[in-house]
Amino acid sequence: MRLGRIPYVNCYPVYGAVDRGIVPLDATIVNGVPTALNEMMAHDELDVSVVSAVEYARDWERYLLLPDLAISCDGPVRSVVLFSDRPAPDLGARQVVVSRSSMTSVFLLELLFEHVWHAKPEFVPGDAEVADIAATVAGPDDAGHAARLVIGDAALMLSTGAIPSRYAYQYDLGAAWKAWTGLPFVFAVWVASRTAPTASVLGVHASLIESRNWGLQHLGVLAGEAARKTGVAEAACVEYLGGLDYGLSYPHLGGLTEFYRRLTLAGRVAPGRLSFLPAA
Repeated sequence: MRLGRIPYVNCYPVYGAVDRGIVPLDATIVNGVPTALNEMMAHDELDVSVVSAVEYARDWERYLLLPDLAISCDGPVRSVVLFSDRPAPDLGARQVVVSRSSMTSVFLLELLFEHVWHAKPEFVPGDAEVADIAATVAGPDDAGHAARLVIGDAALMLSTGAIPSRYAYQYDLGAAWKAWTGLPFVFAVWVASRTAPTASVLGVHASLIESRNWGLQHLGVLAGEAARKTGVAEAACVEYLGGLDYGLSYPHLGGLTEFYRRLTLAGRVAPGRLSFLPAA
């Protein structure tokens, strides 16, 4: 079995016990940013993976959702942030650099501009997240970029001040979605290929759930590891990891289906269904 993992600290609570050998896992772990894992799942190069929520909506007939596993927030997410040199409603016709690493964040940003901030910027694909850090520290550049969407560890480092940002404004997309809809937001889900052996997938799912449960009981340990990796203060890492939800409850499913509904109305994805891995 081939299992995909995003190498951001927000995945620590799910994989922490597996990484430490506390929970056995009968699979080979493959690291990649969300878009890379999406592509590998689409080409049958992975059997199970965490993927962008949009990837499931775009190709739901290929996948089964793993129950009770997701990366969600019910308010600020702290690692998906729009940095801007002016208020978001004033970004009409301005260039906004968007991360290529997560289509879910980009699609959410587009919805927020259309329905909340009522502006139509020009979206420009950005470089990898390391380049995003350097560009954000430098501030608006000579090419006229007025704002930049940053995700993952880079966004966490910038939003907490571990790396200074020269942009005057920052918008947490999780908080913006919550203020708009009153619902949680699901950024990533775990899926299995429908062609993968069910028994093997169930074993991987059970290991991930057990590892997740250990992680939630040891957030202090994981926060210390996150602080060493990112330079973010340990207390801020505790707040960050503790503010995320790694299950897939009814309220989170409500937020997920509302996001899918709005994307369907916007013509960004075709109508689909939620299909879950069957129980053992």
